[in-house]
Amino acid sequence: MIRLAVENDLPVILEIYNDAILNTTSVYTYNAQTLEDRKLWFDKKNEDQFPILVFEENNSVLGFATFGPFRAWPAYKYTIEHSVYVHSGYWNHGVGSALLKEIINLAGERNFATLVAGIDSSNNSSLKMHQKFGFEYSGTIQRAGYKFGKWLDLVFYQKNLLGPENPIDG
Repeated sequence: MIRLAVENDLPVILEIYNDAILNTTSVYTYNAQTLEDRKLWFDKKNEDQFPILVFEENNSVLGFATFGPFRAWPAYKYTIEHSVYVHSGYWNHGVGSALLKEIINLAGERNFATLVAGIDSSNNSSLKMHQKFGFEYSGTIQRAGYKFGKWLDLVFYQKNLLGPENPIDG
């Protein structure tokens, strides 16, 4: 089941996210977050009306996904960047695909025009998943990050959505 996250989901979301920080190159940061950090993130997402979705099975959260602004300037208002994180014990079980499909649907319903994914170039599972859902390669920033003693390349993929019928400036 996919549903909107509630505050009680934050400890599991934190566990999944911190595992990604500490053990993968999915997140280009070094230090684990605290529950307070995730609470501030949760509150800001809710305040800005950006969804946080969780994939729940047998009363356990197995993954989460969200989207938010791609860049802070107003002309980017129809472009969003998303994130999908799955508990490491459930990789390649369809959790990420289910969450991504729902993110695409929500973004379309909200009339966004472009959905962006920034993916570490070594994350083949994520690259394949995004390609499966029609995301197209947009470019690579080489040496975008440095983690675990090596340079990391950040690959961008995008999916064009219908967007608003009558987009406006301002």
